[in-house]
Amino acid sequence: MAPATTAVPVLPTGPLVEGVLLKRYKRFLADVALDDGQTVTAHCPNTGPMTGVLLPGGRVRLRHDPSPSRKLAWTWEQAQVGAHGGGQVWVGVNTALPNRLVRATIEAGCLEPWLGPVGSVRAEVPYGEGRRSRIDLLLTPAAGAADPRPIYVEVKNTTWSDGDLALFPDTVTERGQKHLVELTAQLPGARAVLVPCLSRGDVTRFAPGDSADPRYGELFRTAVAAGVEVLPCRYSFTDAAVTFLGLAAQAW
Repeated sequence: MAPATTAVPVLPTGPLVEGVLLKRYKRFLADVALDDGQTVTAHCPNTGPMTGVLLPGGRVRLRHDPSPSRKLAWTWEQAQVGAHGGGQVWVGVNTALPNRLVRATIEAGCLEPWLGPVGSVRAEVPYGEGRRSRIDLLLTPAAGAADPRPIYVEVKNTTWSDGDLALFPDTVTERGQKHLVELTAQLPGARAVLVPCLSRGDVTRFAPGDSADPRYGELFRTAVAAGVEVLPCRYSFTDAAVTFLGLAAQAW
């Protein structure tokens, strides 16, 4: 699977404000010195280790979205890090974004060569043993599609990299392991698709993060052998939009 070259903006990011990351603490909080001189506390919507992208002193972008229902008016959206090949690259760190991003990519028709024509998309549909889990996206093929089976899509945000190689996960994830097992169990009555959302534009290949979670790597390869499809979607981030860059090459 060679990387595609067509770049398609799929999701606007809206106005973002830049600053410098001072520190992240208590998993959910980050202090940022904005370029206008303010120091603010932002919600950090990524509670993992953020390997390679949690860089105090680095540039970040925040969204300002004050609301009576929110404790914090600021949300950390992007981080700037050194890019593979030199220079800098902006990385999407908001783990709430990938599901919306992949859905927008599907609805724009960018994944039709792999998924076929899609008639409808539903989010967070109960499934699995006892229907106690929720699939990120459940696709219904369009009428006349070559494969009429429903398509279960599990999305994983991916920011860890080694050169041009994107890796997931960056820590042990029992939840991710469970998702692979449940996704595999949908076969053969449905299609099962894992979409690593590669949230940085400098990576061109994808593999499971075996060094961080060997068990995940084992389950990943078992799932692929059983027929689970893997579509590693590459994205670049700016302060205006997120752009789909095509699929990364398989490296497992």
